[in-house]
Amino acid sequence: MKVLSLNCGSSSIRWGLFDVSREVELAAGKLEESDVASEIWLKVEDLLSNLARSGEDLPEVIGHRVVHGGEHFANAALIDDGVTAAIEAASPLAPAHNPKSLRGIREAQKVFPRLPQVAVFDTAFHQSMPPEAYVYPIPYAFYERDRIRRYGFHGTSHHFVSERAAEMLGKPAGSFTGVTCHLGNGSSIAAIRDGRSVDTSMGWTPLEGLMMGTRSGDLDPAIVLELASRNELGVEGVANLLNRESGLLGVSGVSSDLRVVENAAAEGVSRAQLALDVFAHRVRRGIGAALGVLGGADAIVFTGGIGEHATRMRERVVGSLDGLGVLFDPEANRRCDGREGFISSADSPIAILVIPSREEWIIARETEAVVSAR
Repeated sequence: MKVLSLNCGSSSIRWGLFDVSREVELAAGKLEESDVASEIWLKVEDLLSNLARSGEDLPEVIGHRVVHGGEHFANAALIDDGVTAAIEAASPLAPAHNPKSLRGIREAQKVFPRLPQVAVFDTAFHQSMPPEAYVYPIPYAFYERDRIRRYGFHGTSHHFVSERAAEMLGKPAGSFTGVTCHLGNGSSIAAIRDGRSVDTSMGWTPLEGLMMGTRSGDLDPAIVLELASRNELGVEGVANLLNRESGLLGVSGVSSDLRVVENAAAEGVSRAQLALDVFAHRVRRGIGAALGVLGGADAIVFTGGIGEHATRMRERVVGSLDGLGVLFDPEANRRCDGREGFISSADSPIAILVIPSREEWIIARETEAVVSAR
């Protein structure tokens, strides 16, 4: 079955065309958003129209990454009016993502009106978390009435790398126990036990957890109350500040791009160095928390744009975790710049892996499973 995967992110759209039965990638690409927001959708229209005329590589089904599915979806779902309504209802919880996924769905339906389409939810992988991991310590009525709880994100990425880690470690499928770190402009950590998510750093929305490119991650809630009480900010102003003006950008004052921040730090910009130190500290703390939840691990896995390519940041994060049984190999780390491999020493009780994520492949595989089951 030929499956087209559309991964509509906050600032780009990645896509892949797969022959799932043969596990072959037929084509792939990435569309970047310009200053003119509408231009990326013109590119999507061109992409879909070209595929519709491609003949041999015509997709038979289309799968869409959707960031937030709430509690409605523990698995991928065939898209109908009820599914699109649920995606729209969850849009306020992922305003940079869900609306773009809906736009991608509608664009694909225009060009391929007769093809089945499937939504693959980032939150679905984390629906295996136990209540003690997803319930917030606020009055329980807010969960019962409003479903305010931890959901978690980057599920397709955490899912893929946990499966691939089991293969690399020579373990049976579904048996990996460890910590997966998806580090990029958006970053999250997941604690995986026997292939299933049991805790994760992101929460009700993608704002909670680690320091990110422009998101603050964890804060004392009193800071939010203080900022919101100031007339010059208000609730909307604080939301914008925490989502778009914080993180690496907010601390460094230079950029949300780790590469730019690292270059600035090398040139002696003290706030850039501080931003790197805070980022590494918070990832290291997140790994420690996940190891505490698991009580032990086969491996720590790095993925995402930073996790796969930022060799110096990986060293900052795990280069001093010897006391936890994490023994780092600097030379192996330098070799794994965007490449899969082990960056731990041969005698490390807990392995350290770099695994490039293949979210589009997971989307295609889960899409094919839904359609085949139907």
